[in-house]
Amino acid sequence: MAPRKNAKGGGGNSSSTSGSGSGSSTSTGSSGGRSSSPGTRRETKHGGHKNGRKGGLSGSSFFTWFMVIALLGVWTSVAVVWFDLVDYEEVLGKLGVYDADGDGDFDVDDAKVLLGLKERSASEPIFPPEEAEPHAEPEEQAPEGTGEDLQQDQDGPAEELPLEYENFFTDDADDTFEMLEPETVHEVVEDSYLVEEPVLQDHHQDIEEMIYDQENPDSSEPVVEDESLHQEADDVTYQDYDKQEYEPSENDAIEISDNAVEESNIIPEEVSVPAAEEQQEVPPETNRKTDDQEQKQKAKKKKPKLLNKFDKTIKAELDAAEKLRKRGKIEEAVNAFEELVRKYPQSPRARYGKAQCEDDLAEKRRSNEVLRKAIETYQEVTSLPDVPTDLVKLSLKRRSERQQFLGHMRGSLLTLQRLVQLFPNDTSLKNDLGVGYLLIGDNDNAKKVYEEVLNVTPNDGFAKVHYGFILKAQNKIAESIPYLKEGIESGDPGTDDGRFYFHLGDAMQRVGNKEAYKWYELGHKRGHFASIWQRSLYNVNGLRAQPWWTPRETGYTELVKTLERNWKLIRDEGLAVMDKAKGLFLPEDENLREKGDWSQFTLWQQGRKNENACKGAPKTCTLLEKFPETTGCRRGQIKYSIMHPGTHVWPHTGPTNCRLRMHLGLVIPKEGCKIRCANETKTWEEGKVLIFDDSFEHEVWQDASSFRLIFIVDVWHPELTPQQRRSLPAI
Repeated sequence: MAPRKNAKGGGGNSSSTSGSGSGSSTSTGSSGGRSSSPGTRRETKHGGHKNGRKGGLSGSSFFTWFMVIALLGVWTSVAVVWFDLVDYEEVLGKLGVYDADGDGDFDVDDAKVLLGLKERSASEPIFPPEEAEPHAEPEEQAPEGTGEDLQQDQDGPAEELPLEYENFFTDDADDTFEMLEPETVHEVVEDSYLVEEPVLQDHHQDIEEMIYDQENPDSSEPVVEDESLHQEADDVTYQDYDKQEYEPSENDAIEISDNAVEESNIIPEEVSVPAAEEQQEVPPETNRKTDDQEQKQKAKKKKPKLLNKFDKTIKAELDAAEKLRKRGKIEEAVNAFEELVRKYPQSPRARYGKAQCEDDLAEKRRSNEVLRKAIETYQEVTSLPDVPTDLVKLSLKRRSERQQFLGHMRGSLLTLQRLVQLFPNDTSLKNDLGVGYLLIGDNDNAKKVYEEVLNVTPNDGFAKVHYGFILKAQNKIAESIPYLKEGIESGDPGTDDGRFYFHLGDAMQRVGNKEAYKWYELGHKRGHFASIWQRSLYNVNGLRAQPWWTPRETGYTELVKTLERNWKLIRDEGLAVMDKAKGLFLPEDENLREKGDWSQFTLWQQGRKNENACKGAPKTCTLLEKFPETTGCRRGQIKYSIMHPGTHVWPHTGPTNCRLRMHLGLVIPKEGCKIRCANETKTWEEGKVLIFDDSFEHEVWQDASSFRLIFIVDVWHPELTPQQRRSLPAI
């Protein structure tokens, strides 16, 4: 029982010795038998019991020390992450030495191979990255002459664009992305194919995050493709057509043609119709296979191989530069990649990184000049030797997308043609090529492309909806319906788009199919339409929505009073124009009529005065010039509209919720003429103004025995701010 003995006597001595450290033998001896010695008291304080027995640590003391140690561990971990004490990219780069599957990095699959849990593929290299063969197959390498083949759009004559393409940027002097008024009136035709990209970087950023994560893996989780993408599982990137617009309108139509301006100067600032408040279940009739195993497999990304033999040897340097770009240090990343390109001019991955940085910098600075540099650099990537196949595809696809963004539609088409030449078995690239043809108004070649795709893959939903769209544009209404319907029902990426719901419902209405409103309802549930009735595609969220308006509700009472006080003057000038030998009234050619004769004479369009037309109605134009809410409405027109007996206008909707439409009755037959907006029908009166929102479905009948003449005046939606009225793109 030595411990107890030490506790009573010797314990004091021992404790005193250890506690005092250098105490004298005399003091030690004199205090040896006293329980009240300092050593004894100290021992009692630090763990001894009052009865002289020594005990262990108390429960509370043990818990205190445990918490201290735990907190130290937590704060140490926080410090490592917060102060970036470990360069994980460098560590992961070094692990590339153990790359067993030839993808340029070390991941779970590599570990399985090294542990013997998975057999090494015959195509996978056994040697370290610096000895690996390039992934790209020689027959799919982009030849060095590719740059010259694709450059003509950049260095050649001014680019010609379809008139319907309205949201791209101008080559102005300072190359900034700023809103200016268009030089040319861009009409919206019901069956035209338009492109709009309000957010420059959205899908590009998603792709790059995917690539960066795959080059620098930190987990074993597979990368799953978003449902909004339309590429197949073996694609490296995707084309996002959520911003493409097929736009219906009641405007004067101009056929899709190759005559256009070099570049538009309109900044896309559209806000799409918000999705329904609650996610709706997909009705059974759509037969979507989202839970099917095949669809799930289809959604998985194939891991792109972007590094050739040489790039694997400089992976650490590439990762360091990429790390700067991912952290938003764009200028530093540009310098880093430019230095890598200078040191390693034959490195495809360094050149591609430089293109990405220029792309990002263009967005940051809102500069067309920088974006053109990025487009050129993407091309340079494919001109280098030993470029991995995936990197060729990724570079050319991104080049095509940025060319489209700048309005270089023909240059983009050349790039897409090159992609299809390099990857002839990739149907998704052919689908992109079809869209490229549509964007320049070449529906015939687009149709051939989609026919070719459907011959190879008859169930390709993306090809079906576009083929159906083309048939409908050719007025093959009944033929278009099964393609549009089956394409949407496929659930394939790129098919769940408001444009296709719009055209399917419209086609069904025209053949008398009662299911049209079921598809409108489905489009509304999926967030494509504001409601079953309001189906415009260019919208600003939050604006008051109702089919019919009163002058007081609009706030434009002075304009209404002026129109109604001067209706006879306006009428007489319109009739005078009608009586002239020259046909100044132009037939409606948007394919909105089921039958009959309907013509229009336009004074203002997209906020621009038609000086020649106003010579025919000078007093009317003078009256209107004091009302900027209409003459400055860049999303509307001011025009006379004449409709002859026996005319029926199909149910249709205007393109935007940003305007209201006024109809001033000038010559109105006593009966037989009526207009329906949503579920309410009204008739015109001479000298009176009707006001409705033409983004709601409306329909017109003229069954009188004489012509009907009205004056149409579009005005900005009263809830739009002055800034919105200045900046919204013209329609």
